[in-house]
Amino acid sequence: MSSRRERLLGRAADAGYAAGWRAVRMLPEPAARGLFDRAGDWAAGREGTGVRRLRANLRVVTGGTLSESELDELTRRAMRSYARYWQEAFRLPTLGAARIVAGTTVLGVEHLEEARAAGRGVVLALPHSGNWDAAGVWFIDWLGGPFMTVAERLKPESLYRRFLDYRESLGMRVVPLTGGPRPSSDVLRDWLADGGSACLLVDRNLGAGGVPVRFFGRDATMPGGAAMLAAETGASLHPVVCRFTEHGWQLKVHPEVPVTGGADPRDAVPTAMQAVADAFTESIAERPEDWHMLGRIWADVPADEPRTARRDPA
Repeated sequence: MSSRRERLLGRAADAGYAAGWRAVRMLPEPAARGLFDRAGDWAAGREGTGVRRLRANLRVVTGGTLSESELDELTRRAMRSYARYWQEAFRLPTLGAARIVAGTTVLGVEHLEEARAAGRGVVLALPHSGNWDAAGVWFIDWLGGPFMTVAERLKPESLYRRFLDYRESLGMRVVPLTGGPRPSSDVLRDWLADGGSACLLVDRNLGAGGVPVRFFGRDATMPGGAAMLAAETGASLHPVVCRFTEHGWQLKVHPEVPVTGGADPRDAVPTAMQAVADAFTESIAERPEDWHMLGRIWADVPADEPRTARRDPA
């Protein structure tokens, strides 16, 4: 029974995304933005588990300095930002690369230019912040060709294929995290060794392993693949944080993270990933509402209680 229920829920999710993609593209942009703003407000007020986890994560990011009402307001803005990501995801292929590139400002692009001038590939390590798909469109334009990324294999398969087709329509090369004909790390290694570049989301560890880091002053784990791939292939590793502007996007590119040290490339990974975590800490703290982290990051930070169970301290 549960298997049948999962199939039905999966089909419903796929149908819902398909309908959303069609309907939102038909709306005028201001109407779509207003609709998704209201959806973000509604989700924040509903206080589901993901929203309460986001709220707890934002408390860590802001160092516990906000009152309960201030944290509520930050969470509402964060859910509006998250809703904007989805609104743009539905509409991005129709916006066109020229508009996305023109609407994107990049801080620190000189760090990428140095790597390109040296003939090296580039690995961008990103958190779930702003619109990383729009960032990918800018990166493809800057590279003059595709980059490679990894996608979590969603269920049902039709939904995974829909997201795969969407990202490939933007010009990305996508390999599945699991279930592909070859391990994703092998495919990425070959791509980078041939001078290609890659983008990887690394602020949440989805596997059983991970590299221990201090992130906003607390113990966390991050996948170490980005650092390992850079160490093995000679690519330049850069933390990049995406943020929204009023009518466009901003990318903050951090300087190259060194990935050398010892005969074994694995020796450099812990130090490199700590540097990535430090860069994320700096940039996310500058605009925390654009960090869309509705999952658990820190083992000792559970989801917040519902509003009815909370009170501002006396």
